[in-house]
Amino acid sequence: MSQLVTQPFGGIMRIAVIGIVIEKDRTASSKVNEILSCYGDYIVGRMGVPDKENDVYVISIIVKATTEIISAMTGKLGRIENVTVKSAVTNVEV
Repeated sequence: MSQLVTQPFGGIMRIAVIGIVIEKDRTASSKVNEILSCYGDYIVGRMGVPDKENDVYVISIIVKATTEIISAMTGKLGRIENVTVKSAVTNVEV
């Protein structure tokens, strides 16, 4: 999985917020972190909030990337068992 992710030629960069919820099984976090590492050049900010009592872990990510890269990242994250991902992409071009 540790492959380099590059920006497609001519893509328009946008700001997006990605919410990641890990439920039940915290071992999924290692897979999440592996994917996020591949996209590290696009991540502007990251915050994690654990709710250990309820076995829920929330990560919010702010990215600056093309819509194609954002879709690829959220698609990979969403295929991990016990992980839910939602994204909000702005219309602001950066």
